[in-house]
Amino acid sequence: MAETILNRRIVMASRPTGMPTPENFRMEEVEEPCESPEGGVLLKTLFFSLDPYMRGRMDAGPSYAQALEPGGVMEGGSVCEVIASRQPEFRPGDIVLASTGWQTHPRVSAKGLRKIDSALAPVSTALGVLGMPGMTAYTGLLNIGSPKPGETLVVAAASGAVGSAVGQIGRIKGCRVVGIAGGPEKTRYIREDLGFDVALDHRATDFGEQLKAACPDGVDIYFENVGGRVWDLVRPLLNNFARVPVCGLIAQYNGVPAGEAASAVPLRSVLVKRLRIQGFIVSDFAAQRDEFLRDMGAWVASAQVKYREDVVEGIDNTVPAFLGLLEGRNFGKLLIRP
Repeated sequence: MAETILNRRIVMASRPTGMPTPENFRMEEVEEPCESPEGGVLLKTLFFSLDPYMRGRMDAGPSYAQALEPGGVMEGGSVCEVIASRQPEFRPGDIVLASTGWQTHPRVSAKGLRKIDSALAPVSTALGVLGMPGMTAYTGLLNIGSPKPGETLVVAAASGAVGSAVGQIGRIKGCRVVGIAGGPEKTRYIREDLGFDVALDHRATDFGEQLKAACPDGVDIYFENVGGRVWDLVRPLLNNFARVPVCGLIAQYNGVPAGEAASAVPLRSVLVKRLRIQGFIVSDFAAQRDEFLRDMGAWVASAQVKYREDVVEGIDNTVPAFLGLLEGRNFGKLLIRP
């Protein structure tokens, strides 16, 4: 009898309505052959990523990517070790970046795998500052935000994987950076450790007044990760010709909270202020991957860009960690080490 390996994976059991619950997920254990599939590889997951966009994939309806179907493995990026391979370019022991989602021992096609040089940086960074979140920050800010020295850049969710990189890149480009985060620990981090000029707690009762005081000359760039009340308070401060890269709307992924109206963009202000508001997906700028890795790799190596990881041990803790992410409980790039 052929040897097998146990692959533990988490699937979407049902579509959520509003905030997901543990009942929307199901753990499955599948015995897989201890060999790679024809033309593919057998992998052992070292880390997989949890990101806010995954909530959107759980919904039906049109979007920039196909919705996950009930019974499907939760999607996402991973860093894996090759266990067995039928592809000459991948050998056992190689570390690769993959899109295998929430599972421990996937058997996949070799298409789309990319080798990671573990000598350059910790392999986990391929899912964070040197991966999709870092590239999202880099391409969104530079292509849409177009930062110029002396401008005021406001960053929502500034302690997160994307926002923290946006603010630090903004500082490198000569901007005055105002970061918005939740709670004193996160605001202290972005101010003292990351070097943001101002750090504001959106939970403060006088947050709106603090925001106005922090932006006496208005806002030239607002990097949007949140939506909701934060956007409503930033919008009146936008200067003529301000740029708004829209990366995410985590405050509205689970629907509009009770007692709040859906945020809207008054078209008159877009016209009068000649605002540039552009949504984007990191894959829009896929051609800039080498440029991103060159620049961000150098900034990380020189400590001009710092990063923080929030690593949760054990695949059994994935669902609570994901629900916490949607409520802002993580601190740094959220990873599972299964």
